[in-house]
Amino acid sequence: MSLVVEQLIADEVIKNPLLVEAFRTIKRQDFVRPEDQFEAEANAPLPIGCGQTISQPFTVAMMLEWLNPQPGERVLDVGSGSGWQTALLAQVVSRKPGGLVVAIERVPELKEFGEKNVSKYNYISSGVVQCVLSDGGFGYVKTAPYDRIIVAAAASHIPPPLLDQLSVGGRLVIPIGDDWLQDIVVVDKIGDKQYKEERHPGFIFVPLITKAE
Repeated sequence: MSLVVEQLIADEVIKNPLLVEAFRTIKRQDFVRPEDQFEAEANAPLPIGCGQTISQPFTVAMMLEWLNPQPGERVLDVGSGSGWQTALLAQVVSRKPGGLVVAIERVPELKEFGEKNVSKYNYISSGVVQCVLSDGGFGYVKTAPYDRIIVAAAASHIPPPLLDQLSVGGRLVIPIGDDWLQDIVVVDKIGDKQYKEERHPGFIFVPLITKAE
């Protein structure tokens, strides 16, 4: 049992029953470096190499609650890093046929690290997860459109390709701001080129490195 996860559930940070099950099933310690195993239960970000981190459980829980993934949906996970969030999403979407998580990572070493971690849960061999080495700001046209898109790094603005690849009725969750403080922005695509958004302030993420404008 994960004490930090159980505390987040008790505090109603994690409320969606599908996410409760996912957080209880997918163990964070399977997604950190060997030398950080003893800290896997900390409600704090941890380094995973190449200047990147695995986000703190509280932040991942909040973002996934706002994303509200559902069984059978197609999800784009930008900046997949350790693979923990990818596996959590896979646990949810795999509850119905057709569920897919496309995990994009731009750093080869981290793509390999995350892919190896997700493989511990057989989501790659079953076809639920595809890991892609690419600039996540451009999305991934091959498997678009997506019902949900989540970005685990901060941008100054929303990359247009991500909005283009979001289905009407779909939702995008992304940190937006400067290097020191960001809002997590929740964008609902309510029509072709029509969007509704809400902002949740007070977060800090590593920057999204992208050539998408």
